[in-house]
Amino acid sequence: MKRRYITYIACIALGLPLLSSCKDEFLEVDPKGTILESNYYKNPEEAYAGLVAAYDPLGWQAGNTFHNFGAVNAASDDAHAGGGGPSDMNTWQVWNRFTLNPAIGPQEEYWNRNFRGVSRANTILSKVEAGVPGLSENMKARFIAEAKFLRAYYYFDLVRLFKNVPLFTAPLATSELFSQEQATPEQVYAQIEKDLTEAIPNLPATVPASTEGGRVTQGAGKALLGKVLLYQSKWAAAATQLADVNGTPGGTSMYGYRLLDDYGKIFSPANKFNSEAIFEIVHTSLANGGWGSWPNFEGNLAVLMFGPRGYTGPTYEAGWGFNPLTKDLVNALTGDPRYEHTVLDIKKVEGAVYEPGFDDTGYFVKKYAPTTEWLSKGGGDVILNYPNNYIEMRLADTYLMEAEALVQAGGNAARAGQLLNAVRARVGLAPVAATLDNIYRERRLELATEGHRFYDLVRTGRAAAVLAPMGFVAGKHEVLPIPQNELINTKLVQNPAYK
Repeated sequence: MKRRYITYIACIALGLPLLSSCKDEFLEVDPKGTILESNYYKNPEEAYAGLVAAYDPLGWQAGNTFHNFGAVNAASDDAHAGGGGPSDMNTWQVWNRFTLNPAIGPQEEYWNRNFRGVSRANTILSKVEAGVPGLSENMKARFIAEAKFLRAYYYFDLVRLFKNVPLFTAPLATSELFSQEQATPEQVYAQIEKDLTEAIPNLPATVPASTEGGRVTQGAGKALLGKVLLYQSKWAAAATQLADVNGTPGGTSMYGYRLLDDYGKIFSPANKFNSEAIFEIVHTSLANGGWGSWPNFEGNLAVLMFGPRGYTGPTYEAGWGFNPLTKDLVNALTGDPRYEHTVLDIKKVEGAVYEPGFDDTGYFVKKYAPTTEWLSKGGGDVILNYPNNYIEMRLADTYLMEAEALVQAGGNAARAGQLLNAVRARVGLAPVAATLDNIYRERRLELATEGHRFYDLVRTGRAAAVLAPMGFVAGKHEVLPIPQNELINTKLVQNPAYK
């Protein structure tokens, strides 16, 4: 994609999807084209469609990243890039080996996805705040809260990945586009905190999964705010926010969250929006997409990406062999009850045959493995329509973040231990002391292959030591380069180590 995506901040044409024909989830299945923004937002239905458009980039799966976890898994020590060869999905390969540069890497799609999300959030905010005929005050407050959460979410992704990004809180005129400069990370984080703080009171405590599954809740707002505070080392404040989400360790929180008894059921498409899931990015098999839909798939294409190449045998379907697990992760999980739900050891599947791909280890992502059970029975190309939701935030993650924040703040050590050991007890492991090393180790094993590991290593200062064998250079590879095309005829400047 050669267009500079900053220009989308002021586009007058929005891809506004029509309301979904899929009644079991909050999801756009069948977009019918674009509608001029100047002729839109005349009634509550059109405002709702604009809100759906702001959610839509969450699930984008353009060809280089497969949000939210494929490319970033490859940047961690949990998985290789894999695929069919050393140039297959080259954006993953160069991040896996830290040979990326401003022109080659996953940065353009991360930039595009998140700034498109910011643009759509800003648009719906400007329209709803100005007034939409027929929209009730309660619905107006909720739409604004959801849009502010989404803007905060997209900016959190941007500041983590790039550090130095422009900050937009309103739609821009075309004349303003190329004069924008980057804000400081502190300014971006302050806006994220402001958006979430203002959003939380007007978000619903719960939503009906059958009709609104995937929409933002108050618990999701507090979980994201707690995470944002954690990334800034605001330990006590982070612990306070996360405590509301977590409630009594091992019990049911005020929002109804509770650790599932069966770890293996967390990721099953049969168990979407379960009691452990705080925020899910929705996928469906009902869109019946084919290759002509590229890249606008509603199925979870990462599932296809993670499957073994050329596979024949029981239970699983063939895939493209990306993100083969590192032997280091496999060894770390060996003997842990979560191994069987995290590691697909294809060589131990009776009757299985597969074609080893690049960086093959024989171990694959099991949490999102392509299974025959969930192969789409509808139309389109079935391999493009896996219904597995991506769980962006879940309760075990927030337990461990709160435990970490408490230890770092010198706070309630007993509660930190209860949180950590509730995660372990769920899978039958004995309690351990609530030390940072134990919490970090638990995060790796509990959340393996879910897209958190690289960020955890960077934010805790361990990336240089752990990822050095992969080519990681301290002071450079903590962030991505600003996409080369974004620097042309703008005032944006490249991150220093990539100049």
